[in-house]
Amino acid sequence: MKSTLRISLKSGERIFINGAVLRVDRKVALEFLNDVTFLLENHVLQPDEATTPLRQLYFIAQMMLINPEGKAQSMTMFRKSITMLLNCFENDEILAELKRVDGLVASDRAFDALKAIRGLYPIEERILTDQEMTPATIEQIRKEIAPWR
Repeated sequence: MKSTLRISLKSGERIFINGAVLRVDRKVALEFLNDVTFLLENHVLQPDEATTPLRQLYFIAQMMLINPEGKAQSMTMFRKSITMLLNCFENDEILAELKRVDGLVASDRAFDALKAIRGLYPIEERILTDQEMTPATIEQIRKEIAPWR
C-alpha cells in the first residue's frame, strides 16, 4: 500500500506536476494519493543559475520532469553531459555519486537524481574554489553541456 504524500504551499508558490505549472493563490495543502512527478518551486533551477558543471547537469535532469514532451532531447543532453563529467572529475565521491545519478535517471528516477546532484554542490564548490579543475576545463564543460548559454 502506497502512503499519501502531503505538501503545503504558501500563497503565490508554484509547483511543477507532471509537466504542468500550478500557482496557488492562497495557502493550501495538497495530498498526492498516487505516484506523481513534481518539483517544488524552490528546487527549480533557472537557466541563469546553472553556472557550474553540476548545476548544468541538474538543470538538464530537471527538464525531464518539467517538460515531459522534451524528455528524449533532455535525455540525449544528459547522456552527453554525464559522460563528460565522469571523464572530467577526479574526486572519487563525485564520480561514485555521478554513476549513481546516471543509474537513477536510467531507471526513470530523475527526482531522486536531482536530490543526489544537489548533495554534490558543496564538494563541487570546494573543487572549483581549490581549482582542482582548471578554468579551461570548466569553461569547456560549460560550452558542451549548456548550449542555451
